[in-house]
Amino acid sequence: MITPVLLCGGSGTRLWPLSRKSYPKQFVPLLGEKSLFQSTAERLAGPDYAAPMVLTNADFRFIVSQQLQEIAIDPGAILIEPEGRNTAPAILSAALWLERTNPDALMLVAPSDHVIPDTEAFRHTVAVGAEAARAGQLVTFGIQPTRPETGYGYLECTRKPDDGAAQPLKGFVEKPDEPRATEMLEAGTFLWNAGIFLFSVRSILDAFDAHAPDLKEPVDAAVAEAKHDLGFLRLAPGPWSQARDVSIDYAVMEAADNLTVVPLQASWSDLGGWDAVWHETGPDENGVAVSGGATAIECSNSLLRSESPQLEVVGIGLSNIMAVAMPDAVLVADMSRAQDVKKAVAALKAKSAAQATHFPKDHRPWGWFESLVTGSRFQVKRIHVAPGESLSLQSHYHRSEHWIIVEGTAKVTVDGEVRLMTENESIYVPLGTHHRLENPGRVPMVLIEVQTGTYLGEDDIVRHEDRYARDQDAGG
Repeated sequence: MITPVLLCGGSGTRLWPLSRKSYPKQFVPLLGEKSLFQSTAERLAGPDYAAPMVLTNADFRFIVSQQLQEIAIDPGAILIEPEGRNTAPAILSAALWLERTNPDALMLVAPSDHVIPDTEAFRHTVAVGAEAARAGQLVTFGIQPTRPETGYGYLECTRKPDDGAAQPLKGFVEKPDEPRATEMLEAGTFLWNAGIFLFSVRSILDAFDAHAPDLKEPVDAAVAEAKHDLGFLRLAPGPWSQARDVSIDYAVMEAADNLTVVPLQASWSDLGGWDAVWHETGPDENGVAVSGGATAIECSNSLLRSESPQLEVVGIGLSNIMAVAMPDAVLVADMSRAQDVKKAVAALKAKSAAQATHFPKDHRPWGWFESLVTGSRFQVKRIHVAPGESLSLQSHYHRSEHWIIVEGTAKVTVDGEVRLMTENESIYVPLGTHHRLENPGRVPMVLIEVQTGTYLGEDDIVRHEDRYARDQDAGG
């Protein structure tokens, strides 16, 4: 059995405005109805795979569990990193946790935001790598280059990898300039580094002992002192903060001498920019890819996306343009500037614009909400509560609320009085009262909330009870 270890962090800058720090691309349904994270989890599920382990942070923990629940996959463990320390400490923590129950287990480490449409080809490639991993090799997977890409690292093979067989890895190559990338493409002995690894728990721990022993003590302590919290495992923040911020490539792989590479004989993309999304979306004969409420008139080689059903995007006579519209932000840029989208995020951060990092929908363990209208002393929200879920029992110092149920059934508690409410019913929640909102039904419940008061921030919440054991400032 192979244990998938899914890396699920990310800053969400390259696919802004659809991907943001509060809701990065792996959770977004970029290419179909399922998110990249869900597609990755399904690709690594089946009779040859154990329950997946997920490495993420506190902000994403409930999104991870909800999205796995939606596709009926039960995780083996969800490890919460107190702060991002790069891939080496994350992978080491997973190995140390697995060592407790099965030190000879194979662990397949994979980013959760890649696109690999041919699942069977991928599983076959993993099976080839598993033979080498069982023999003590550290296996990495490479992608056959199709262009002189300067945005990827490369893997140098000992021979041309045309047959798809495992072979010794000669070395790692950092992201090259275009002339060097062209040389490597022509040589035919280089692969793109997919950032996917396969090894036994024992082999990778031996590699850390040999090449990065300084990481072992703090990460081991973070795992040993970890706390269970609602099905999550929170790594101890004190020792974790002492771990060096370093990638697995730098910490271990580039120094190891037991490396094997297996070429993936299938389509692959890390969706590293909107140009990659354009390619994977499948442009028409004019090179135009549209989605959502988007219309292209006499355009060529362009991507047009609308991410809101109320917003129509129309392009006329465009060439080499990417246009992505969200309810709160619009990106328009030349297709050749796809890698510069992160500059837009930096510019918005500099002016303290919320759109730089915050997604219009604010996800919570019970569902999500979005702000529809905001004024100086009022705010209108749409609140979506999943079946069987509940907001905390709470009160506010500065605002009162009006609730109007528009879909489903709500169980409402106001100062100890409990009532069931259905569509088209409303209730007033006075300032200072203890109140709770629950969905007792089997379908989502949606309500419109009108807040009025002198301060409407999410931190104006006094939480009295919360089934999710969240901090005071977690909201909702």
